[in-house]
Parts: sequence; C-alpha cells; structure tokens
Amino acid sequence: MSRQRLAVGTFGEIGYLPAAGGRSVARARYRGWDGRTRLVQATGETRKAAERALKAKLADRSLFQPSSSRLTVDSPFPDLVAYWLEDLDLEDRLSKRTRQLYEQNMQRLVVPAFSNLTLREVGVARCDNFLKQLAKQSYSRAKQARVVLRLALGLAVRHEVLPRNPIDHVSRLHRPASTPNALTPAEVNAIRAGIAFWEAGRSPSGPRPDGQLGAIVEVMLGTSARIGEVLAIRRRDVDITAAPPSIRIAGTIVSHRGEPTVRQDHPKTAKSRRTVAIPSFTAEAVRRRLAKLEDPSLDALLFCSREGTPLTTNNVRRQLRHVMDLAGITGVTPHMFRRTVATAISAVAGVDLAAELLGHTDPKITIQHYIRRNEMVNPATAEMLERAFARDA
Repeated sequence: MSRQRLAVGTFGEIGYLPAAGGRSVARARYRGWDGRTRLVQATGETRKAAERALKAKLADRSLFQPSSSRLTVDSPFPDLVAYWLEDLDLEDRLSKRTRQLYEQNMQRLVVPAFSNLTLREVGVARCDNFLKQLAKQSYSRAKQARVVLRLALGLAVRHEVLPRNPIDHVSRLHRPASTPNALTPAEVNAIRAGIAFWEAGRSPSGPRPDGQLGAIVEVMLGTSARIGEVLAIRRRDVDITAAPPSIRIAGTIVSHRGEPTVRQDHPKTAKSRRTVAIPSFTAEAVRRRLAKLEDPSLDALLFCSREGTPLTTNNVRRQLRHVMDLAGITGVTPHMFRRTVATAISAVAGVDLAAELLGHTDPKITIQHYIRRNEMVNPATAEMLERAFARDA
C-alpha cells in the first residue's frame, strides 16, 4: 500500500487479503483528526463486502471522504455525485424513496449539464444560468435540481474540497402564479355517477370493476386523506360503531423501484397521523367494504387485491382516469379530492380547521396549495353602496 502522507480525516489506498473460510479482509491506513496514522481493517464475505464494512468502521471514527481521499477541485463533477450518494448511504437517514428520488433527480436533471465539468468550473454564474434555463421548462424540475445540487456541493464544502457552495448565491426561483383547483358539489356528484355507471358493469371497455374505486373516492372525500393513506387503512383503523364513526390515518402505501408494494407504518409526516370523524356517506362506503373483506384479521387492508395485497397508487390513478374518460370528465386526480375537502371546510370553519384535517403543520401550505379562492366579494357591499349613493327620489 502507498506510504504517502495522508490529509487529516482521510484514508489511503485500500488493500485486500484472503481470510479463513474464503472471506476477504479490506484494510487501509487512516489518519485521524489527532494526526496519528493507523492501520484499520474489516472482514467480509467478498471484497466488496469487506470494503463496505471498512468504510462503515471509518465513518464511525470521524468524518471522512467516502469515495476516496483524492477528490479535489479538479475532480470531474460525476466523481462528486458518486461521493455524495455514498455519503447518503453511510448516513442512512433518508427513507429509501427519498434516496431514490435524489439520485434520480441528480442523474436525470443535473448530471447531463455538468458531466464534462470539473468542480472548479461549477461556479455561481454557471449554476444560476442552469437553474434559470431549467425553470423555463418547469419550475418543479428547477426546484428539484437545486435541492440535489445544494446537497452535493454542500458536502464538498464541508469536506473542504470547495471553499463555498455556489447554490447559496444563485437567484431565487419564482414559482409561477397558480390557483388551487377544487371540485364543486355538482362536479363531485357527476364523478360519483360516472363511477357508479362503470361499477354497475354498463361500460363496454376496461378492466372488470371490483367495486372499490367508488368507496376509495368516498373515503377521500370524507377524510381528506392522500391516496396512499387511504389505501393503507386497515380493519383496526376503522370504528364504525362510534358516534360519530371515525377512521385513523396511520400509514401509507409505498412502491420502491424493483420491490413489492408494501404498507408503511407511518404516513407522510408526524402530524399526518390523525383520527378523523367521518360523514355518513363515507361510513356507509366503509361498512360495505368491511362486509366484503374475507380476511377477518385486524390488520386486513380495507382496500386490497383479491390476494389481500396492497393496491398501488398508480393503478388506482390509472383506473380513475379510465373511468373519467368514459364519463367525459377531465382533469380529475386523487389529490383534487384533498383540495376539494380543504376548500369546503375552509369556507365554513376557516383555514386552521382545514389545515388540521389535512394534517398540515403550517396553514400557509393549506392556503397556498389546497384552498380554491372564493372570488365572490361579501354581498354586504351592495347594501353599503346603496345607502351611500342611492338616487334621490
């Protein structure tokens, strides 16, 4: 192994030795923050396993550069990406879904524009121009790209590869003006009618209905829950005998790439775990579903496949689009029911109760993204103006 002097907090070239039972030993010289250089080693079933074990052991000792100690300002940008992704795995703080999303956004949105650059060339002006050009195509994509760029370049700053994070100085992204869209009561009833027509078997095309889509919509309308949260409701989460009846939102459905769809034992955020009193139309839909469940266990899902496995959110969305197309109704998504509920509750009882029902920590989120603006000015103004400017007799 190389005997060059190592920078503090870094390790040298990794060497490998055979061990008993066909296992492998990975070892490297590591210079700790006390300035002393030590030989550290770890054993694994294969070379790769031994290397991973060695890096995990070094991570427990102190901060270090996980991909190599040779990352500099002249390293290619893809080297930083690999460095950053490995660091995310070592920290192991992100959910699997978020980790996959970060890597996807980095590889799809950022790497194509920066792959031929060194870290020295990734400056404020280049990042600013990149994000502005991307924002012309999509504000959402630009925002996602900025997040992963900030994280990766921030790691380079913390490990003293770069002197500053360029993303801290780029122009602010401006979200295009938009108004949350919600359904009217008449539109809700038209959707119900379209689903009922399809579930009655009167539609000549599409998959054979199993009667769940209509009940799913009624639960979304009666709880404001996200589609994943609705599909994660179990028998134990439902109390139809109470006055009023209620549903506990305590999980969500997740589909990781290359893995089976499963129920996650917590919803999106801590405040999203809540118990919601439900209206009679939702309670009736739940009673019908409970009567059809063959699995008597408390953990049986209220909505599931014929084998009792979780439904995927994508399949429910696809089914809803198909039924709405047959009914000639456009623009309906599961999340629109959530906005519809927020708008209805806010109109009667105010935004704070709407935010509580949706499980939001900040009512500003509810106002900005979920409540349709009421364009009708208080009609009391007509009477006031009548008194002020009425024509003389």
